[in-house]
Amino acid sequence: MSSLATTKMSSKGQVVIPEEVRKRLGLEPGTQFVVIGDKEAVVLKRLTPPSMDEFDDLIAKARKQAKVAGMKKADIQKAVKKARSK
Repeated sequence: MSSLATTKMSSKGQVVIPEEVRKRLGLEPGTQFVVIGDKEAVVLKRLTPPSMDEFDDLIAKARKQAKVAGMKKADIQKAVKKARSK
């Protein structure tokens, strides 16, 4: 259930998330967000790291896609070396 609350932006661009909302969503200091601005709306989406099982699934999918694309280990090492040199 959502509730209505108001807040202000400080001169430094900081916005306070009301306590009730922080408690309901379990937001802790240091929580990271993606900020999306469109027309008159600003949306904050909490970033949450994947669980180890989700991470393992992501790695498996990436390896499968790389194999389908015909990538070799040397291709990946070359891409990493190129990215690090920038």
